[in-house]
Amino acid sequence: MKAPRFKGWFAKLPSLNQPQRRQVLDALHPAAGLDQVVALITEVREPGRCCPRCDSKRCYRHGFANDLQRYRCCACGRTFNDLTGTPLARLRLKAKWLAYSQVLLDSLPVRKAADRIGVHRNTAFRWRHRFLHWVKLDRPAALNGIVEADETCLLESQKGSRTLDRPPRRRGGRAAKRGISSELDCILVARDREGRTIDAVTGRGALTAAQLERDLLPRLDPQALLVSDSHAAYRVFARKHSIAHETVNVHAGVRMRRLGNLAIHVQNVNAYQARFKAWLQRFHGVASRYLPNYLGWRWALGAGWPEGYFTRTVA
Repeated sequence: MKAPRFKGWFAKLPSLNQPQRRQVLDALHPAAGLDQVVALITEVREPGRCCPRCDSKRCYRHGFANDLQRYRCCACGRTFNDLTGTPLARLRLKAKWLAYSQVLLDSLPVRKAADRIGVHRNTAFRWRHRFLHWVKLDRPAALNGIVEADETCLLESQKGSRTLDRPPRRRGGRAAKRGISSELDCILVARDREGRTIDAVTGRGALTAAQLERDLLPRLDPQALLVSDSHAAYRVFARKHSIAHETVNVHAGVRMRRLGNLAIHVQNVNAYQARFKAWLQRFHGVASRYLPNYLGWRWALGAGWPEGYFTRTVA
């Protein structure tokens, strides 16, 4: 709308009656949400904006498309916007993204989330994993002091897969083999006494020292004291990398023991695992391939997920 026409329309607003004013406000509400999202994306990307192809920071404005400012790179000529190359690229209905962030804060299942914000359930599911794609990587740089580590297992799930490599199970079912086997997904959780937490899906079956080297060693401070149960993988891992290590024989009924003034136990990490499993039940089973996303989601909720967190992390 051109400026003279807008001024004429704006001058007539005081003459509207109450139902008409309410109708105008309802029509403007989605646009306000869109403006907030666009402003947040621009705020995050402005300091380090660069071309996604050549990383050049020399660019200029090049029109608008899909409610976002586009830019053209002076070095390679590529056009892009602030979401190009991110998991949120090409997603529509931006005006509802902030409302969907509240859905994630409330940990709603897919259908309830879709009903709340007025989208199809497939859209709600796709948005969930687009927003969580990089949240799963947002973890503390290092664990310090006393670091408790333990593994837990969940029955592997091929939920949503069009082809199965095993006979289907009814409503999740149970593992055919006793104990820890290749039918279970192993989840490693390490947590220090300050609450910093890292987690990883290490694979199927029992935990190994090689998996600890891959998933725990890069985030473990060399001066940390590693506390675990009596699993042999932790002992082999600690001995190989000269890491101070103490064990608690949980299978023998030992929950805690003293080492001078230190309390040696794995109750913090066990409590974290219990909270994760209880929270996961509301989704009535999740596919194994999405487990890292749910681990990141639960950690972000426990760390206090601020408004706009998903956009700042993904963008």
